[in-house]
Amino acid sequence: MFHSTNYNSSNVNFKEAILKGQAPDKGLYMLNKINRLEKEQIFSFRNLSLHQIGLIILSNIIGNTIPKREFEKIVKKALNFDAPVKSITENDFICYLDRGPTCSFKDFGARTLARFLEYYLKKENKNIIILTATSGDTGGAVAQAFYEMARIRVVVLFPKYEISELQRKQMTTLGKNITAIGIQGKFDDCQQYVKKAFADNDLSHLRLSSANSINFGRLLPQTLYYFWGYSRIVETQGEKVIFSVPSGNFGNLMGGLIAYNMGLPVKRFIAAVNENDEFPKFLTTGTYEKVEPSKNCISNAMNVGHPSNLARLIDLYGGQIDETGTILKKPNMEQMRKKIVSYSISDDETKKTIKNFYNEYQGILEPHGAVGWRALQYYRKEHPNEKDFKSITFETADPAKFPDEIIELINVTPEIPDSLKKIQNRKEIPNPVEITNYNGFKTFLLKNF
Repeated sequence: MFHSTNYNSSNVNFKEAILKGQAPDKGLYMLNKINRLEKEQIFSFRNLSLHQIGLIILSNIIGNTIPKREFEKIVKKALNFDAPVKSITENDFICYLDRGPTCSFKDFGARTLARFLEYYLKKENKNIIILTATSGDTGGAVAQAFYEMARIRVVVLFPKYEISELQRKQMTTLGKNITAIGIQGKFDDCQQYVKKAFADNDLSHLRLSSANSINFGRLLPQTLYYFWGYSRIVETQGEKVIFSVPSGNFGNLMGGLIAYNMGLPVKRFIAAVNENDEFPKFLTTGTYEKVEPSKNCISNAMNVGHPSNLARLIDLYGGQIDETGTILKKPNMEQMRKKIVSYSISDDETKKTIKNFYNEYQGILEPHGAVGWRALQYYRKEHPNEKDFKSITFETADPAKFPDEIIELINVTPEIPDSLKKIQNRKEIPNPVEITNYNGFKTFLLKNF
């Protein structure tokens, strides 16, 4: 069962949680209890494929709410791509999460959630409207995952001037059941409009839900690549690993924390953020202050000044923060600091990291992975006594999504994957409306849906 992080809504089951997306009290749904796996079973994942691990982890959370044969079909179809783990140094590895259809780690959650929702809606003979805010990669992953699903219409909001051309085209070249709207504002504005819409009684007849990581069904599959990456590099049962996690809306980190609470042996999580440094400051001082407006960095998918998933993270550590960023009950900061460290990486450092990594390892990091890699270097320097612990840094998008930055920094044109080549020259559908505030978004929804 799931509770709202605002504690003013009734508990719900998995199906209700993902169909609603956000709780009626504006909180996020969070597990009442996280079931643990045995150490022996986790170690046995070394012999399993990604989708086989997915079947075990997902069923551990959602139980038998979907018949076994249908469940297996959903998971196998959703996770039909690779996530290679490459050794960079003796103990430092990178797990590449950019091999899905939209070349982003968001494919894990978006494709799985889409198929769960499709199953439940077909069973109940209902339709739904998905509202999604994106800072870069979520929009494309969601748009592609839900494209041409008969019972689902999708509206994606994105900050018009803060995403790359290929990120935009992954949303604006589809049409049919996908509507993409570039707004005059920041990602935090997009996210605020979507959250307001969920709680707006005037829109209650529209049957709205979300495919952002505010929807637990999008978040849950992100636990899988922690178990997957771990299983590719460990040699002994119970061996602990350090994870460096590029973090924006904190769904990526939250997936790891759920995995840890399921029994995954983790030495430390490194929450790697860009210049939007509200979380490392909170971890240091215990005082939370949003970054308003959020800072525009080259790691654009992480340009988040108030991460939604902090509600779940703080809930996990016994505290409570509402949707406005007000801490109503302080979490156990001591326990949080034992498991999580956080570093803010500037754009200058990100660029230097991309250059240095290419020169030293002949590999190309995109800006988000570079933030994660640089944060790991800080951690290694500050914790020399942990040099024998292995680490995994997540590379969250394909460098081809950021060609201008890569060419400028290392004078190399990143190879474009086939899935991105297909959309390069497609005609974009013009912005259907200019939105500058929530009322404009609400009016658009009422008029068109």
